[in-house]
Amino acid sequence: MTDAISHYRAKLQFETDAADTYAAQKAGEEFVLVDTRSSEAWAQGHAKGAVHMPTREIADRATDEIPAGTPVVVYCWSPGCNGGDKAALAFAELGYPVKLMIGGFEYWAREGYPVVTDDGETRAPVDPLTGVVR
Repeated sequence: MTDAISHYRAKLQFETDAADTYAAQKAGEEFVLVDTRSSEAWAQGHAKGAVHMPTREIADRATDEIPAGTPVVVYCWSPGCNGGDKAALAFAELGYPVKLMIGGFEYWAREGYPVVTDDGETRAPVDPLTGVVR
C-alpha cells in the first residue's frame, strides 16, 4: 500500500490533465502553458493561453522567455506521442518545475476547452468519450 501511495503522489507531482490545467488557468494560478508541437500543428489550433515553444527550441529559448522558477505545464499532440515527455525533460534539465499535461492537445480540444487558431477562438462540443456533455 505504501508503494502505491508513493507512486501516485510522485506521479501527480509531475502530471496534470486538461481539466485541471483549465481549472488552474481560470483560478489565476501562476504557470506557463507551453505547446511544444511544430509550427504547423500550432497554427492548426492550440490551447487558449498557451505559448509556442517547440521541444527542439526549449534549451535555446526557455531561459530568455520564461523566468527561472516559473512553473511550466507542457503538452504535445496526444497520448499517442512522447513529445510532451521530451519537452518536460528539457524544462526539468533547465531547472523549471514542470508538469506534463497528459492527453495533450487532443484531449484539451475533445473536452471542449478553448482552442485558438488564426481565425480566432473556438470550442468544439465535448466528446462524450472524454467528458460530460451538458
